Amino acid sequence: MANFQDYPLLALRGRVVFPDTSVSFDVGRMISLAAVKAATEGDSKLFVCAQKESEKDEIGDDDVYTVGTVIKLKQIAKLPGSSLRLTAEGLFRAVARQVRRENGTFIATVEELKPVHGDPALEEAYFRTSKEIVKDIGATDGRISKEGITALEKCSSAEEFVNMTGHYMQLRTEQKQELLECRITVERLKKLDKILNDELELLRLERKINASVRQSIDKNQKEYYLREQLKAIHKELGDDAQECDELEEKIKSRKMSEEAENKALKELSRMKGMQTSSPDYNVLRTYIDWMLDIPWTESTDDTEELSEAVRVLNADHYGLEKIKERITEYFAVLKRTGGMNAPILCFVGPPGVGKTSIASSIAGSLKRKFVRMSFGGVKDEAEVRGHRKTYVGAMPGRIISGMKKAGSINPVFLLDEVDKISSDLRGDPAGALLEVLDPAQNSAFVDRYIEVAYDLSKVLFITTANSLDTIPAPLKDRMEIIELTGYTPEEKREIAKRYLVPKRSEANGLKEGEFTISDKAVDMIIDGFTMEAGVRGLERQIDAVCRKAAVKLSSSEQKSVAVDENNLYEILGSPRFDREGAALKCDEVGAATGLAWTAVGGTTLTIEVSTMHGKGDILLTGKLGDVMKESARTAISYIRSNSESYGIDSALFENTDIHIHVPEGATPKDGPSAGITMATAILSAFTQKPVKKSIAMTGEITLRGKVLPIGGLKEKALAAYRIGIHDVIIPAENKKDLEEIPESVKGSINFIPVTDVAAVFKQAIIGI
Repeated sequence: MANFQDYPLLALRGRVVFPDTSVSFDVGRMISLAAVKAATEGDSKLFVCAQKESEKDEIGDDDVYTVGTVIKLKQIAKLPGSSLRLTAEGLFRAVARQVRRENGTFIATVEELKPVHGDPALEEAYFRTSKEIVKDIGATDGRISKEGITALEKCSSAEEFVNMTGHYMQLRTEQKQELLECRITVERLKKLDKILNDELELLRLERKINASVRQSIDKNQKEYYLREQLKAIHKELGDDAQECDELEEKIKSRKMSEEAENKALKELSRMKGMQTSSPDYNVLRTYIDWMLDIPWTESTDDTEELSEAVRVLNADHYGLEKIKERITEYFAVLKRTGGMNAPILCFVGPPGVGKTSIASSIAGSLKRKFVRMSFGGVKDEAEVRGHRKTYVGAMPGRIISGMKKAGSINPVFLLDEVDKISSDLRGDPAGALLEVLDPAQNSAFVDRYIEVAYDLSKVLFITTANSLDTIPAPLKDRMEIIELTGYTPEEKREIAKRYLVPKRSEANGLKEGEFTISDKAVDMIIDGFTMEAGVRGLERQIDAVCRKAAVKLSSSEQKSVAVDENNLYEILGSPRFDREGAALKCDEVGAATGLAWTAVGGTTLTIEVSTMHGKGDILLTGKLGDVMKESARTAISYIRSNSESYGIDSALFENTDIHIHVPEGATPKDGPSAGITMATAILSAFTQKPVKKSIAMTGEITLRGKVLPIGGLKEKALAAYRIGIHDVIIPAENKKDLEEIPESVKGSINFIPVTDVAAVFKQAIIGI
């Protein structure tokens, strides 16, 4: 009669336990921990069996093999978390006749699986044969530990030998389970004999491969030996290196330059001889992928109709006539010649005037791909030239990366904010751009990563900058400078009507007919809520109005919102800027209004001078730069040398301190255009005669009283126009620059050209 016994069931992933062996394994699943607990509460015995699918976490009674081994727990150790490490001894094989679930674990009713013996002589013959094979395997391969070999040699019975061999040999789970389930001892030995012979045949095959390789190569050539060994393995396995062949075909079909193709094929050849697990293999594979992804011959067709290109530019941007004219010239020459080296354009102007957006429109008008790269704050030369591929995490520079992104050899490539590039110990990015932006050199640009010449001559490079002062002279020399000046209020109104209002309305979900804003309201936003050369601040304010309109439409039954001069302040609040407050309130002594150029556009500059009893000291405040300090000292020297002409006692300078102050002291100020303004304020302070409030001025002074020309006249004129100045004194040599000033500004401002400072004093100071 069968002898049945109940044991807690423990399922193991990818492991088979044999009798007559000591085992150690970890358990962590709740159902497994419950089985261990149940065993420890009894006789510490468990029925362990292999799980059919090791990936499964949640198992049922059909997910485990029915034949397993009853084990005796010897030691239990706690691991971090809730896991346990068990040490146990295999007792006997058993078959589960019934499996049920109790208290969160499986309970198996098992019957011992006793061996069935046959012919003793046949068993002994198979036993001896298997032992000899195991000895051969252990001596040559190292797949059985020394401990295992010793244990197998001591085996006195066939059953024990099969169990021990299954334990120590590196066999598949299915093979081990097959050995465990077989009841007839002779059959178990036959199965083991077949498994061992298969392993021995694999060993012989490996030795054959090694022998064939050693015969064909020099033993001292280690690298070559390893490559030949890998080839021999591929040959035996029938592996034709399909992936490498495909890569080779791709390289040859990409129409690279001869240099690039040879380089790629050379690196592919190196890669073929490496194991896929090698770090160098991945480096070379990434390199080849980059070489395949970079465009070598792919290009886009330019716009055929010149009128269409001009139409796109006009539709996207209002004004900017200089740029449109230059691009139109490029179109025309390109159409007539069929090809030309692309120019290197540099758009210089204050923020918000459309430098970046016009570059995108140029790409659209040409029907070329557009790539934008911001160079603001870039300090590492490798950002341009890339890293050598041997470095960890190496990749090409921004130029080659941009070409990959574009997917064509003739994109419009925008290098934004090149005036904000700096340098440190990692090199000079501006120096690296010299090769990129030189039409005579960029046909053979070499990135450190790809290590071969790459043709950039078809790329239309456009750079942007707020100021030319910080751009190195060699880099500046390679670019065609196109200056973008600020907009007049009339131009801002048109830009708002044509572009900003429709754009922000759509962005805020306002449908056609739901939102309108009057021209007067737009003018009020320009005058009271912005103080800028561009339209970026104007766009933000219009966006704020659109958001308020969206709230009203969503929270009420209103069908539309109309914004005009009557309700604008209700929406945006009180005006942020006072135009009149930016100029002198009245004719004042010791104060004059100057005009200055900044990277964000033109601005007005009030210069104040105070005299007081002292020792003839000069005090300069307002965070002035070296150039402005020199202008102040020059102006004082001119006034002192010509004091008698203006009725000033020369001895007065010996006991009078002069304090020159430029308000907004936290803002750095510098530049050669404030000389005549300082001289005017100083003379007014010493003569106690007021300066006209309605006049502003710009120009540098010499010791002889000559007025020198200045730059940025258009921006300065716009700044005067914004605050309502009607008279502006300018150097006579700047009369030619008046052509660039919009007619609306010239109609509102009286420009007064002067050659010497005496004429300035006559125009600006009352009573001189």
